[in-house]
Amino acid sequence: MSIADQIAGSPQAGATVATAVAPPRPVGFTMAASLPAVGQRELRLDLFRGLALWLIYIDHVSPDLLSWFTIRSYGFSDAAEIFIFISGYTAAFVYGRSMLQSGFVVAAARVLRRAWQIYAMHILLFMLLVAEVSYIAVVLDKPFYAKEMEIIAFLDQPGHAMAQALLLRYRPLNMDVLPLYIVLMAFLPLILLLMKWRPNLTLALSIGLYALCWHYDLHLSAYPDGFWSFNPFAWQMLFVFGAWCALGRTTQMSRLMSSPVTMWIALAYLLAAFYVTLSWYFPPLAAAIPHWLEQWMYPIDKTDLDVLRFAHFLALAAITVHFVPAGWPGLNSLWLRPMVLCGQHSLEIFALGVFLAFTGYFVLMETSAGLGLHILIGLLGIAIMSAVAWLLSWYKRLR
Repeated sequence: MSIADQIAGSPQAGATVATAVAPPRPVGFTMAASLPAVGQRELRLDLFRGLALWLIYIDHVSPDLLSWFTIRSYGFSDAAEIFIFISGYTAAFVYGRSMLQSGFVVAAARVLRRAWQIYAMHILLFMLLVAEVSYIAVVLDKPFYAKEMEIIAFLDQPGHAMAQALLLRYRPLNMDVLPLYIVLMAFLPLILLLMKWRPNLTLALSIGLYALCWHYDLHLSAYPDGFWSFNPFAWQMLFVFGAWCALGRTTQMSRLMSSPVTMWIALAYLLAAFYVTLSWYFPPLAAAIPHWLEQWMYPIDKTDLDVLRFAHFLALAAITVHFVPAGWPGLNSLWLRPMVLCGQHSLEIFALGVFLAFTGYFVLMETSAGLGLHILIGLLGIAIMSAVAWLLSWYKRLR
């Protein structure tokens, strides 16, 4: 079951079921963070997490062509920020409520069980992807793909590489998000415990750790060399910010978010980021960017979640909340239903998308495909992901 599946249950259940099964609050229990009332699920979370999964697949399957259809070609941030923020939001919503109702020990046990599920999926995906790439590289005699997908170390020393994979230090290309997610979920009980009393202080501590990460170059090493592509010391800030928003702090920001000034600032920043991004592909545009600004901006680091990427995500979020408010009728549209279903089964669909992305990438590379086949492979992968998400939902309804 995905995290989003646990947020509110079915619309028919609502607050009645939650009230019936919730144990009494422990004596003396206080919580500075507040939780929204249980009710109909927030489909916007499912919708945009599903969108993030689709964008991640498209960026992986055809990074040189189809990525023009994704947000990473038009600004500083990409689908990774969307996925991690929503993951922090939904995790805090679900397990924060569990802590409120059942106490820290029970909530921590549930969080760690979820972290174990993500870990198991990561190892399964690792084995499937390595098997797929190894077959192509060895049996079909196409060693280029072993180097491209970074599994040379596994082919040279499979035993040692597998041990490093179990420790989350080694993974093929495009398998960096789940290890980050596992680490963040492992620390979620501590985050929730701190937020139970001082949510604003918890967010401040998270920002402090982010600053220390940049100042002292904190990182986790990877095998056989290098560092984690998503530095947990930096990306935790986005996860914690999502948790902070979930625990009732969006009401503090509602006036700011709805302000016309905020909208204009967000729009101006998005347009500026769009221009800078286009200058990477059309060098003559870079002449209009002052040299001092270039020196200040670059490099815009994804590994350590550059502040420009974080600000770009915030600007996107402000615009999105303005145009897609809670209760937006389009959330129930049949056209958006496949995206919502993918978001409701995010773990399974993410793993499937990574596997399909390499398959599609292999087909495109071997056929020297044009734009038509690139688009066909992209749409076919999304269709398969949507069909599997529908099947998982069908199985869930059978229980």
